[in-house]
Amino acid sequence: MAPAWPYAAGKRHLGHVVGFAVPADIFARYQRLKGNDVLMVSGTDEHGTPVMVTADRESVSPHEIAERYNKLIREDLRDLGISYDCFTRTTTQNHARVTTDFFRTLYEHGCLIEKTTLGAFSASTGNTLPDRYIEGTCPICGYTEARGDQCDNCGNQLDPTDLINPRSIIDGSTPEFRETKHLFLDLPQFADRLRPWIESKTSWRANVRNFSLSLVGNLKPRAMTRDIDWGIPVPVEGYPPETKRIYVWFDAVIGYLSAAVEWARNRGDAEAWREWWQNPDSAHAYFMGKDNIVFHTVIWPSMLLGYGEGGELGAGKGELHLPDDVVASEFLTMEGKQLSTSRAVAIYVRDVLERYDPDPVRYFLTAAGPETQDSDFSWAEFLRRNNDELLANWGNLVNRTLTNAYRNFSEVPTPGELTEEDRQTLAAIESGFGVVGRSIAESKFKQALAEAMRLSSLGNQYVDHQAPWAVIKEDRERAATILYVALRVVDSLKVLFTPFLPFSSQKLHELLGYEGWLAGPLEFREIEEDDGEKHTILTGDYSTWVGRWEPSELRAGQRLREPEPLFRKLDPEIVEEELTRLTSA
Repeated sequence: MAPAWPYAAGKRHLGHVVGFAVPADIFARYQRLKGNDVLMVSGTDEHGTPVMVTADRESVSPHEIAERYNKLIREDLRDLGISYDCFTRTTTQNHARVTTDFFRTLYEHGCLIEKTTLGAFSASTGNTLPDRYIEGTCPICGYTEARGDQCDNCGNQLDPTDLINPRSIIDGSTPEFRETKHLFLDLPQFADRLRPWIESKTSWRANVRNFSLSLVGNLKPRAMTRDIDWGIPVPVEGYPPETKRIYVWFDAVIGYLSAAVEWARNRGDAEAWREWWQNPDSAHAYFMGKDNIVFHTVIWPSMLLGYGEGGELGAGKGELHLPDDVVASEFLTMEGKQLSTSRAVAIYVRDVLERYDPDPVRYFLTAAGPETQDSDFSWAEFLRRNNDELLANWGNLVNRTLTNAYRNFSEVPTPGELTEEDRQTLAAIESGFGVVGRSIAESKFKQALAEAMRLSSLGNQYVDHQAPWAVIKEDRERAATILYVALRVVDSLKVLFTPFLPFSSQKLHELLGYEGWLAGPLEFREIEEDDGEKHTILTGDYSTWVGRWEPSELRAGQRLREPEPLFRKLDPEIVEEELTRLTSA
């Protein structure tokens, strides 16, 4: 499990987490509930010019910026319930060691070639301008806000020198282009292996597969070094660390491997990572926004192919595993505008979680998210989905079932003989484990959640039709049977909703009288490296989770706890309040 690495250069917004975090967590939680071994690793991407640009703006060091936003981002991810096994950072000794080995090995294998090119520098600061901080008109499609590395409109790779009328998005100045020497990843040498590999991935989302195939037809060498002094030094003679460092995206994708190495060392079994990276039976799934596809389907696979079994890590014990799935979401807009931290158009995760519970946020980002096409976040739609779907459907079924059972029996009642409708209802809910599970396994999260909500509607229909609050006045035994069936429906649906709604599912788990953790908690853990430096990771002990991806076996007589609502009804006034907050930010 490999969610993309968020830049530690600013607060993360909903457009970020809808691509890398929430889908990955849904997938990971489902696999854990199925009893499969899961390793989900990533961290904050702390090197390169994005961090330097933020540091320049605030007149502080890049290290200070990385420290600040690593802390903020991992707190955001914890509060959103993203269940990493090791969420670390790229400024660790371990990561530098793995990255250096990878770079040196590719150089020795002839995969990195030296070229002289034109580099972009800020006219105001003299520092290198990152490709993504340069905008201009795309020479291919004419889009006026193309970035220096890629046009988001037509999807083609670009260099800053390709842009018509390039400008810095920091201060609007025209970049200065100077000759500079760099090492390039020789992507064309991998084209013959990349194309059949991508063509074989028929289960990939169409946007990922088609875009990737369009790229391999026109591959060019890509620079993997930069003219900066913040990052991992280039381990090749003639590239002094005072002026040359490894490109942040080369550095970042290696983080999937280095974080697995760190996870293994943290658990006291330094070789454990090999079971994931040199085992052909393992499955690797990557999660990101669509603007990162090229790095995960072209650049990273080329690096893995070039590394082979070489280097200190490979040690002749097997080639490193190529991606099995690359799950890329489209863009999330905000009230019709594309979310972008650099363009100051954002709804930040921290701000949202200070005012709203995490499960309604996760619900919206899944149910209305940009899974296969761009979608829009509007506060009116967030309100509607919370009140009319999450609260009125699933929350309503839970509340009235538990309230009636607790008020009349205080425990799971002993049922009498089940009717045909009772058995059909339970069978329909049980069938959901296969349907919802297959959709999650295929990364069709919106479809999976819609099916879970459909089954919740079926549960509501059953309760409406059986009306246990009325039946109990005449036939207590039959009312007990109805509520027993309804409680089993709720208990099963609790599991189906757990990958999407872990916080409320845990609360419901406790209200039903269970002990233990169904879906939590996450924790921060301090790690000390060999050089004595310390850093904090986000992790959890998921082996203690008691949940299983199987229908309810709720036993009669289990004591219920006093019911509480799972979700809050939101006041329609929040729409105007949030829109006002946006315009005044």
